[in-house]
Amino acid sequence: IRRIDFVLSYVDDKDCEKKQERRRIYEANLKNAGLELETEDKSESEDGKTYFVKIHAPWEVLATYADVLKIKVPFRVTDMPDDQEMPMNWLSTPFRLPKNIMNPEPDYFTAPFSKSKADFFLIDNQDTFFPPSTRNRIVYYILSRCLYVSENCGDKKGIKRLLNNGSYTSAFPLHDSRYWIKSKDINCESERYDLYKHWARFFCFFKEQPINRIRKYYGEKIGIYFAWLGFYTEMLLFAAVVGAICFLYGFLTYDDNEWSKEICSDEIGGKIVMCPLCDKKCSYWKLNTTCNSSWQSHLFDNVATVFFAIFMGIWVTLFLEFWKRRQARLEYEWDLVDFEEEQQQLQLRPEYETRCTKSKENPITKCLIVMFPPLVFGSVFHFVAVFSVLKISLIIACIIGVIAYRLAVYAAFASIMKDSPTNQLEVVGPYITPQLATSVTASCINFVIIMILNLMYEKVAVWITDMEIPKTHLEYENKLTVKMFLFQFVNYYSSCFYVAFFKGKFVGYPGKYAYMFGGNLRNEECDPGGCLIELTTQLVIVMTGKQVWGNIQEALLPWVMNWWGSRKARSHPESLYSRWEQDHDLQSFGQLGLFYEYLEMVIQFGFITLFVASFPLAPLLALFNNIIEIRVDAWKLTTQFRRPVAAKAHSIGAWEEILNGMAVLSVVTNAFIVAFTSDMMPRLVYMYAYQPQGQMNMKGYINNSLSVFNVSEFEDSSRPEEAENPMWFNITTCRYRDYRYPPGHEKQYFHTMQFWHILAAKLAFIIIMEHVVFLVKYFVAWLIPDVPSDVRARVKRERFLVQEYLHDYEVNKLKIQLSQQDNKECTCTPMIYPTLPKHEVLSEVL
Repeated sequence: IRRIDFVLSYVDDKDCEKKQERRRIYEANLKNAGLELETEDKSESEDGKTYFVKIHAPWEVLATYADVLKIKVPFRVTDMPDDQEMPMNWLSTPFRLPKNIMNPEPDYFTAPFSKSKADFFLIDNQDTFFPPSTRNRIVYYILSRCLYVSENCGDKKGIKRLLNNGSYTSAFPLHDSRYWIKSKDINCESERYDLYKHWARFFCFFKEQPINRIRKYYGEKIGIYFAWLGFYTEMLLFAAVVGAICFLYGFLTYDDNEWSKEICSDEIGGKIVMCPLCDKKCSYWKLNTTCNSSWQSHLFDNVATVFFAIFMGIWVTLFLEFWKRRQARLEYEWDLVDFEEEQQQLQLRPEYETRCTKSKENPITKCLIVMFPPLVFGSVFHFVAVFSVLKISLIIACIIGVIAYRLAVYAAFASIMKDSPTNQLEVVGPYITPQLATSVTASCINFVIIMILNLMYEKVAVWITDMEIPKTHLEYENKLTVKMFLFQFVNYYSSCFYVAFFKGKFVGYPGKYAYMFGGNLRNEECDPGGCLIELTTQLVIVMTGKQVWGNIQEALLPWVMNWWGSRKARSHPESLYSRWEQDHDLQSFGQLGLFYEYLEMVIQFGFITLFVASFPLAPLLALFNNIIEIRVDAWKLTTQFRRPVAAKAHSIGAWEEILNGMAVLSVVTNAFIVAFTSDMMPRLVYMYAYQPQGQMNMKGYINNSLSVFNVSEFEDSSRPEEAENPMWFNITTCRYRDYRYPPGHEKQYFHTMQFWHILAAKLAFIIIMEHVVFLVKYFVAWLIPDVPSDVRARVKRERFLVQEYLHDYEVNKLKIQLSQQDNKECTCTPMIYPTLPKHEVLSEVL
């Protein structure tokens, strides 16, 4: 019985001799590389059309390529003590998994495999020495580099190309069992079943993740993703609690909101007539009609907002620093400490090797290395740069289109909803306003545009990155990461940036309004309750919509496709529905499957950091989403996808730098949101400097914050139509949000001194908040070492012991060789290592 390490499938196309010839040459080259192949005829397959090629890697092949790839393998059970139990550890018992699930194998000392030193390693059984994840990684390495044409016909190679041109329909390693039942083979560990039982079911949401078993079954790259996602979710708990407390503070101080009381008062808000919010179709309105939106705004726009913005700036730093420590511990536990990026140079992408037509001498090794022609590289770079600019321009054009929609339909909503039956509804009637209707519909349209552009840009970004022909898989992923994140950043966040920093900032004043591009669309004003509540609405719709749609798409789409694809085979008994056919009917995870998972979480990270000052409950929503996300990702990976090829990774890659950049940017954006989007600074300036009675309260703030305009000075193009005027219209002046001198003043309609004081206070707040938060951030980053001291000590200790064991092995091997020599004339003691002090030799080696 041989282990099936990989499976290839194809449908024989008798009309296409090219494909048959490619397969024949390719399979012959695989056999020449030492792999053993066995073909299942199409008559034995469920559909009667598909051939399956089962691939087995014998020991000789595995040992050779493990030596080439420097794969670390165990040579001795570790004798280093385990970590001490944490105090009060019993409290976490309900969240723990069984030890055999959390730690599926003992801890070993490991060293890079060397075929010439095979007897140094713990090889009890050659068939099980290399775990399945390592075996399929080695086989895939061979599959990616075998030619499928004759040597004199070019350098076309690799299973990826054969899949693209249709010579093969799929290539995948097998799962070890069905996910809902253990394998009947007693030699099979049924790790897929264990992962489903203890990890992939939703009712395990409160349990810890079996990270070591995930790593063993799927490889380090997938293991470190779930470790990062789990750690991120744990840290979100603290941000969610503080955010909920800040929201609760706004709710409990509801009755202390003096300015909302003035807006809702018939004596104050009921007598203040506001200027129209749009041209022609909008009429004059009374301030107390915005009573409800003012109360809603207080839930998020209060003193706690400033505290939460500062807290999140520090939380981001703590999250990133503690993740570095967690990552360092995983590097040690998973034998990735010496895993350098240079090792991936051994794994050049076949597409790069094929296109390289020039070579140069390495100045260090004096060996020839392949290189890309510089002229071709330069032309590709310029094309990519131009195309990227065009794509970002398209996103910006779509955002401008949404802004134009907001400006155009507001007047229509204002006219239609003036006498709408919805105004008579007791509960929701007061909340359905033209501002809300415009904001919600524009946010929904923007969300649909985002989803459509995403589908297009994913394909375009992959196409552009393929054209660049990156050298290694790591370089390919990093280039794609930067492109996709840049496009997604503009796509998802541009509408939030518009509402936060541009809407309502450049509107002019009655009689001299500013218009978009000098046309007929008047620049949009903020909701009477402030722009912060609109930013909150935009954030909730885009963030929640993306998360809900993402989870539905991730869970439902693979399930429906698998259900449809295997509908006929499900009626067959298992004896007629082979393991390779079962896996063949599953979805392919793909080389970039993990990339999209990271992208989804990093976009979410941006929502809860860049704009969190406008919505303190964002971390709580993200926490609930991530609890579901972990189990959805686990479920689909375990039940709906073929087993991915195992890959090594010692970090989350380029995503770590992106998270660091967003952490810095979040401090700036939240400082500007508090200063310019919320009304916090105008209120504080009024309370401390402009309160008429000199008291520390907000009485009179509303009247102080509104300027006066003479309605007779309206231009005909912006004056409300007679039919739009309300029944009570008999006024000479109206009010608007700004700090300008009244009509009749020598500086009428120019900004007052209070405006400049408020602007100075806003700029001072931004500078102070940024410096304080950055100072704390860098102090915390300096205070917390990236690598825990115990891990650093363990790494040094293990290196010393490994060196010592290797030394003893070489000395003993040398003694055996000398004792076997039949040289009776030599009676002297060999003056080799045993005559030297061991510690001196070790110190020189170390």
